[in-house]
Amino acid sequence: MDKKRIYIILAIFFVLLPLGLLSEYSAWGEWDTEVYKQLIGYIPEGIKNAKSFAIIPDYGEGSVVMYYLSALIGGAILFGFFYILAKTNKHETN
Repeated sequence: MDKKRIYIILAIFFVLLPLGLLSEYSAWGEWDTEVYKQLIGYIPEGIKNAKSFAIIPDYGEGSVVMYYLSALIGGAILFGFFYILAKTNKHETN
């Protein structure tokens, strides 16, 4: 497959990343702290303090722009990680 097709496919995936905006339900693991309390009976300490470590602070506040931006950033980070991993692995096998 040529590079142009790969870039087009990647662009389509990046546009489709935040499909969770279409759902009326929250994504798995993105619940309010009270939902954790209801599901497992208590709020874990790490969950209580999680908001203080937010890279994009407005992400959980219902901002569509921040939700979309965080999906793009997360996708780019994952793509970069696996791209570097593949390049490193390719050099080691040659």
